[in-house]
Amino acid sequence: MNATRIRVAAAIAVVLLAGAVAPAALAAPRIEKRPDGVSIVHLTQTPCVFVESEADPKAYTSTRKEECEAINRETAGKRTFETLTLPPGEYIFRVTNRNVPYELGFWVRGQGVGRVTLPSVSGGGLVTGKTQDYRIKLIAGEYYYSCPLNPTPDYTLRVR
Repeated sequence: MNATRIRVAAAIAVVLLAGAVAPAALAAPRIEKRPDGVSIVHLTQTPCVFVESEADPKAYTSTRKEECEAINRETAGKRTFETLTLPPGEYIFRVTNRNVPYELGFWVRGQGVGRVTLPSVSGGGLVTGKTQDYRIKLIAGEYYYSCPLNPTPDYTLRVR
């Protein structure tokens, strides 16, 4: 190969690698289907954020709930949240606490009028470095998911 071809190949490699790590590509949660039909949705919590739920997740620091409340008040209008859309069915939300120095939880619940009639799941006990499962059978509707202990914004989940 001559020097020009090497430079062109290197430039193409840089462009391809840059595209592979673009924030939007990192935002989607990993979903795996088990043989029994249950789908596992992998989510990661860092201070004040579900990483997969934001188009450009920021690395905030927080040592207590009140700090995330202040961060969310200041940044909510500047952040782009991704809507998670799933078909009805059985799910396990597998949530990991990555570097949040206090106990977290997870909460899925219906939005608006359907809030009372739509399924809900919640729980705590998610200490630093721990991964925990939250199982739910989702029916068609509009939901929120969040962590009131972190706290995070209310992210939208649509089941259709």
